[in-house]
Amino acid sequence: MSCSFAASPLARREFLNPVCGSSRFISPGRIYQPRSKCEISRRTFVFRGIVASGASVIGSSLVTEPSEGMERLPFKPEGYNFWTWRGHKIHYVVQGEGSPVVLIHGFGASAFHWRYNIPELAKRYKVYAVDLLGFGWSEKAIIEYDAMVWKDQIVDFLKEIVKEPAVLVGNSLGGFAALVAAVGLPDQVTGVALLNSAGQFGDARKESNQSEESTLQKVFLKPLKEIFQRMVLGFLFWQAKQPARIVSVLKSVYINSSNVDDYLVESITRPAADPNAAEVYYRLMTRFMLNQSKYTLDSVLSKLSCPLLLLWGDLDPWVGSAKANRIKEFYPNTTLVNFQAGHCPHDEVPELVNKALMDWLSTVKPQASLQAL
Repeated sequence: MSCSFAASPLARREFLNPVCGSSRFISPGRIYQPRSKCEISRRTFVFRGIVASGASVIGSSLVTEPSEGMERLPFKPEGYNFWTWRGHKIHYVVQGEGSPVVLIHGFGASAFHWRYNIPELAKRYKVYAVDLLGFGWSEKAIIEYDAMVWKDQIVDFLKEIVKEPAVLVGNSLGGFAALVAAVGLPDQVTGVALLNSAGQFGDARKESNQSEESTLQKVFLKPLKEIFQRMVLGFLFWQAKQPARIVSVLKSVYINSSNVDDYLVESITRPAADPNAAEVYYRLMTRFMLNQSKYTLDSVLSKLSCPLLLLWGDLDPWVGSAKANRIKEFYPNTTLVNFQAGHCPHDEVPELVNKALMDWLSTVKPQASLQAL
């Protein structure tokens, strides 16, 4: 959530990168503006998994209660709109008129995770929420998954569906996908907003050179490892898609769990019933989730050229506030807004996120239309 729900503890440790040290709890309304200089910390950071089993969190005394009666995107079991991309069916939602804003969900989630954001944002903007390939109502394609697959998907979505310069907004895995897409199509992305984004900073002290595989490793050990991985991950996937397990994991990352409801749970369990879902899960966990060191936040941020907004849940047990602070130090053109919320602030405190996002969107300068180029 990313709602990246239920993976092995190893995957959890290797994906989301919370930073050691205590988190500071900051009023949701307090905004940090960019500084003229930045100092890059030299500490080593560890990627932590977006998909995880339950983790204990701080009590609810710090919670800001979500307002009642918010307009919510109607849940449609059949989905909304579909687009064919590279022969695969891609699901998306579109509402409103105005400058485009594209919402990108996290691991295990879908466009429906933006249920409280789409209706409000659509009052001023043309809002798209797209399901990444392999997730939600998009096709569970049997391919080799890689961060660049989703980058290409978002870039082509902007070219073929949106057809205008847009702001990209992403939670967790969707945040990293938004960043790499913005770098891939810089002239057509006017801004990026990240909510508790996935991604790791590079470790300059770590040697990337690895010895070549021996014949023993290639012929015997590697196949045995794959068999073992399939057995373990097959069980974990079966466990992960159980509604009770999903509720447990969600409650571990929502500090206020009042929005952990049937709508949210069904938006996760329904895609997991796809016949290809288990194989996609296996490929994501073995070929993507555990092999992310070649894509680092510093390498992507160094190529970014648009304004950046960080909407950060400080009480996230997976991705702490120190990571947001480091992103801001590395990339000066950053505005940081902190919330007393968990990993998915857009769904936990949507009224606060909507306000902060729309305040920032009003400052983003539009660019020339794709159709005019």
